[in-house]
Amino acid sequence: MTDPVRPDSGKTPVPPTVHPPETRYARQTDFTGDGWRVFKIMAEFVNGFEKMSDTGPAVSVFGSTRVGPDSIEYAASEEMGRLLAANGFSVITGGGPGVMEAANKGAQQAGGVSIGFNIELPNQQRPNPYIDQDRLVTFQYFFVRKVMFLKYSQAFVVLPGGFGTMDELSEAITLIQTQKSRRFPVILMGSDYWGGFYRWVRSTMLGERNYISGEDLDFIFMEDDPETVIGIIREFCPEGFKLNF
Repeated sequence: MTDPVRPDSGKTPVPPTVHPPETRYARQTDFTGDGWRVFKIMAEFVNGFEKMSDTGPAVSVFGSTRVGPDSIEYAASEEMGRLLAANGFSVITGGGPGVMEAANKGAQQAGGVSIGFNIELPNQQRPNPYIDQDRLVTFQYFFVRKVMFLKYSQAFVVLPGGFGTMDELSEAITLIQTQKSRRFPVILMGSDYWGGFYRWVRSTMLGERNYISGEDLDFIFMEDDPETVIGIIREFCPEGFKLNF
């Protein structure tokens, strides 16, 4: 068998071997395959854990990306972020606009730690300008991002939002209910928006159908006043900062 020839030797170099895409060797070197994707997922976890390793007590704030600075929801979220920072909590959001931007803005302007867990989307979500630059973490995978929210939050404060907000809310409730996470308060902020859902859970899921138990609701609250929300968080977590898992 003839050895490959150096390009500068004056002889015609041997072209590299090209493996058809259906061969085993080609599949092994395809860095977009499922096997290699595991390493991308691991890298996201490692990056997130390192960025959050020195974070103390924190609260995650959720809500719609579609509210503007003149809305009631934006003002409520900004005040919530400010009060959380004033009471020693870092503020975590999904890093985007709307309710998330408002909470980050309130926290940063109050001198607190402002954290953003941004997500890569087909229509790119740009991080809002009120996130501390050393506290911005961008994820490709929603499930990795949700692990970060759940691991580092002393509470969830959930303002009005859409399917993404409902997804994060349901994930937290399910993991607490199934004892996969330490119990922490999940606070629905805005009774005019959440009232129907809250009453349906209590009257239908619990009362009529008995699909859940009463203790499944003892960590879920509905409030309108940011000061009351702070009181719930402090009362629920008197022992101080603990990771949820």
